[in-house]
Amino acid sequence: MASHPSPKRAVETPTIPDRLYFKIGDVARLLKVEPYVLRFWESQFPQLKPNKSGTGQRLYRKRDVEIAVEIKRLVYGEGYTLSGARQALGQTRRAESQAPAPAQAVAPAQAPAAGSSKKRDKVAEVVNKARAELREIATMLASSATMTASTVQAQPIRRKARTAPNENASGSLFDS
Repeated sequence: MASHPSPKRAVETPTIPDRLYFKIGDVARLLKVEPYVLRFWESQFPQLKPNKSGTGQRLYRKRDVEIAVEIKRLVYGEGYTLSGARQALGQTRRAESQAPAPAQAVAPAQAPAAGSSKKRDKVAEVVNKARAELREIATMLASSATMTASTVQAQPIRRKARTAPNENASGSLFDS
């Protein structure tokens, strides 16, 4: 039997309200899926990691909801398997992070490069001084440790002399 992709189904993209956190029930209603589906997706997609409150309730951020929307679109709309959706989601995330910035954003960032290189040089100088001081301290500690070890080895271990037990004539512990 020839394998062919399942037909694409139209999946409506919900509008995500502007909130800081969403509970799992809220996200489930937005996506029109059951909460157990979201919990299962958390185990299958490393990108989907909601915070948990002190009571253990999942708190989705807007970014988490957007990832869940994308997962639903890939699985239900495009017909991907979960492993295929995981790969596709990983590729889109990598492509977004490697995409070059627009030309307008690049030009202003290059202007203060001279000032930032001076800052980097200053920071590098401070870091190098701190490293030199730490090396000096480590050398001092190492030399004092070897001196301490040599003085410990030179002194013989002295033990207390054992005293003979006090034996009474009667052999009783309570007699004086």
